[in-house]
Amino acid sequence: MKAQPRTDWTIFWLRRGNLARLLWPFSLLFRLIVWFRRKAYQAGWFRSVRLPVPVVVVGNIFIGGTGKTPLTIWLVKVLREAGFHPGVVSRGYGSRNDAPQEVLPDSLPENTGDEPVLIRTHAACPVVVGRTRADAARFLLEQHPEINIIVSDDGLQHYAMRRDIEIVLFDGRGAGNGWMLPAGPLREPRTRRRDFTVVNSVNYPAPGNLIYSPDIFLMHLQGEAAEQLADRSRRITLAALSEKARQTHLRITAVAGIGNPSRFFVMLRSAGLDIAEWPLPDHFDYAANPFAQIQADVILITEKDAVKCARIEAIAKDARIWVVPVEARLEGGLAQKIVEKCREYGSA
Repeated sequence: MKAQPRTDWTIFWLRRGNLARLLWPFSLLFRLIVWFRRKAYQAGWFRSVRLPVPVVVVGNIFIGGTGKTPLTIWLVKVLREAGFHPGVVSRGYGSRNDAPQEVLPDSLPENTGDEPVLIRTHAACPVVVGRTRADAARFLLEQHPEINIIVSDDGLQHYAMRRDIEIVLFDGRGAGNGWMLPAGPLREPRTRRRDFTVVNSVNYPAPGNLIYSPDIFLMHLQGEAAEQLADRSRRITLAALSEKARQTHLRITAVAGIGNPSRFFVMLRSAGLDIAEWPLPDHFDYAANPFAQIQADVILITEKDAVKCARIEAIAKDARIWVVPVEARLEGGLAQKIVEKCREYGSA
């Protein structure tokens, strides 16, 4: 079976080729616009809201997916274990509503976005989505006055809501070619200030693609088992699935509608699985059933995709589809540093 091709426009941003050099003058203009916008908020020309509790932003400057959702879930758990009462605000990509709304266990992803549903499920804390994060944060505090710290899933460039701590997340691609849009993949200069830098990779970016930061912490996403979409109580470890595939010649296809599907595919291969890759656009809505045309004995999908697939009867009943949950693992020391900084702002 031939996997579907997916156009990844970030590929040409990984080096300073002819097209990137042609677009470089436009990136200077974009950089100027970004600088002016940031300074306008700092000078008070644009309104920026200060909330009564500390705000931690988890975001990226590299356009596309870098793993913010797993990091947000990890952070919420760390803060709760430290004695905080965290809540999360998010834009809710794909949401049909602009007004703030709380994400509930039975919320539909088309109403709130797929990632907020995933955060609500695994972080087990109040989550509110809204077009304006400051409004979403105020709504969150009104509905849950016990919350004493807010985590913003994405929103690094959303200066209308002031923040106390910024965590900038990269993946193995680092800062790409180091240039800003449209000549490179960066929304802001890689030298922008931040409190912590996290790299979602088993290794640091290659020399020549280093990320500006006083402290860099590695994160990797660990998946150990697969759960059948039709019956999540049915579970098999990836190691056992790999052995079974070798013995019975199972055909396995991995499908991912996330920002950087290759990370999912690499993780599965590192677990010993021989897979065919089927990348889909980020936030794929599954209005059309891509699995019907896949000739495979086992289909592995991400939890982000499972949020939507589980609500589509024709897909949910496909016994071939198995979900691979992942968990963020971070280098020691980061959790303590974040908690200490949060306590400083919480007592200010």
